[in-house]
Amino acid sequence: MNNKMPVTSFGWAIKQRLVELRLDQKTFCETHNIPPSRLSNLIHGTRKAQRYRKQVAAILNIDDNDYKEAPHSKPNKHSSYI
Repeated sequence: MNNKMPVTSFGWAIKQRLVELRLDQKTFCETHNIPPSRLSNLIHGTRKAQRYRKQVAAILNIDDNDYKEAPHSKPNKHSSYI
């Protein structure tokens, strides 16, 4: 079973902007003192991380208001499959 969370639309915007700037995620995080785990949370929507969301949006010039999405819900391990 694949446990990876899908990338959100805000996550794709982050990835696209990093490609345009020719930066990898690790370098971006080191340069701007952003924990790599928080950037991953933003890309996959697993945690709000509002402080870092605003910071990343400002640094990458992404309009945060264009990407208001609900965080992913974790599947219930007791749910039945039909």
